[in-house]
Amino acid sequence: MGVASTSPAPLPIPALPVSARRPPSVAPPLASHWPPPAPPPAGPAPAMRQVPAGPRRARAAGSSPAPAPGPLPVPVPGPSPSRGLLPRPPRPARPLLPLLALLAAAAVLFLSWPGGERGTAGPDPPKSLRDPGPPSERALRTLLAHLDPARLWGSLLRPLLHERLPGGPGSRAARQHIVSHLRSLGARWHLELDTFVAPTPRGPVAFSSVVATVAPVASRRLALGCHYDTKALPGGTFVGATDAAVPCALLLELAAALDGHLRERGEQDPALTLQLLFLDGEEAFEAWSDSDSLYGARHLAAKMAARGHPAGSEVTAMSLLVLLDLLGAPHPAIHSHFPESHRWFLRLATIEQRLRRLGLLHAAPPEPPFFRLEPPPGPVEDDQSLCPVPGVPVLHLIPTPFPRVWHTPGDTEANLHPPTVQDLAKVLLVFVAEFLQL
Repeated sequence: MGVASTSPAPLPIPALPVSARRPPSVAPPLASHWPPPAPPPAGPAPAMRQVPAGPRRARAAGSSPAPAPGPLPVPVPGPSPSRGLLPRPPRPARPLLPLLALLAAAAVLFLSWPGGERGTAGPDPPKSLRDPGPPSERALRTLLAHLDPARLWGSLLRPLLHERLPGGPGSRAARQHIVSHLRSLGARWHLELDTFVAPTPRGPVAFSSVVATVAPVASRRLALGCHYDTKALPGGTFVGATDAAVPCALLLELAAALDGHLRERGEQDPALTLQLLFLDGEEAFEAWSDSDSLYGARHLAAKMAARGHPAGSEVTAMSLLVLLDLLGAPHPAIHSHFPESHRWFLRLATIEQRLRRLGLLHAAPPEPPFFRLEPPPGPVEDDQSLCPVPGVPVLHLIPTPFPRVWHTPGDTEANLHPPTVQDLAKVLLVFVAEFLQL
């Protein structure tokens, strides 16, 4: 890659996906109806089975579409007994039948649990990770009360609405804003910077990504990531409100809203923890290519794969990697892009549907949902294609088509839609709280 690393200790970190900047092509269908089928209960998956790495996602136009996630397997009842036959005489009771029925039921429950299809290549999930079921309406309202729209918009988003070019003063200010906010919380986030210098079409540039983890010793991680840099547009200032100031602010607001829960859990070596990744250098300096894009993600991926962890590496410790990009414009259409994370996408769709039904979102019918089950316009390249270890599911939350202000000087606060941003924060908060079982 031609990347010169000059990382100060202790500054190793993982790598995340960041959205590619090409108009999507055609992709096969995922599902054809709304509302979605009820997904399996939320929760982290058991240890993941290693699978051979597949080819990287093609960048050129006309490449083969990405395979679409198919429906989750469901049990199919067997044929009904033939009619017109005489009934068989009763058989003596078999003591083994109840035991066999119990074992069969246990197998079905295991396979229906999120991640059950990955095999049993590790220990059983601890009791603390067993799914308790969806929260009650009262619990939902109590959880959502921790969100603060004024804090999200005024304290967390607006300080990011400026140029954030890698290596420049805007980037340093944004990074300091992220670090200061996380340090102000009670959960005692463990903060690391992955700082390095890499060659670019415009000469050597210093990059610095922020990795925040509540409990680094935890055996499993739910990782949420986004990029915080902006693209250099010729002849104009680009503040990247959707790209990706809003995603950064959403992650910071989630950390604040969950602070009490995360603080109570503490750092007593929990089975599952939360990790936030703020990546530098996602944007290309010239034309998007393997070498001119995803600078921070590629560097973090290599470091994370090399760093030891009880799960094997810091990459394989991820139960799920959720990437946010291009969020904040009205009426986003977010699609499922990967079979491995489709069950989690269905969970988001179900949460959104429930919150709408309870009147807890600004959006309501006949407005279309944020999380769509119809086919996406096409695949979107992201950092997940650079992840060196297969088997980590990536949930890419990016609207397709892209917002109309994408990569234009018009990507500003004036073109954001506050109700949509607040609704996305609510859906994501419930999803994270359910996943972590807070």
